[in-house]
Amino acid sequence: MSIFRRPHYTSEITNFIEEMKEKKPTLEAEQRAGRALLWDKHLDRSLLEEYSEARIPMQPYVYQTQSK
Repeated sequence: MSIFRRPHYTSEITNFIEEMKEKKPTLEAEQRAGRALLWDKHLDRSLLEEYSEARIPMQPYVYQTQSK
């Protein structure tokens, strides 16, 4: 036995999450489906490049209405 070994510890949050997963085994799959719905999107790189090329540079003073 090592003198540096600490007793096994799990936080209250870890215990809570593990308990939730035991009660609702589909929780992780539902979270992944929600993420896919909002965040995991296929981006068309050619369209993004066109959008960035079409940007108009902002004026140094945004409230100025007349261009010089």
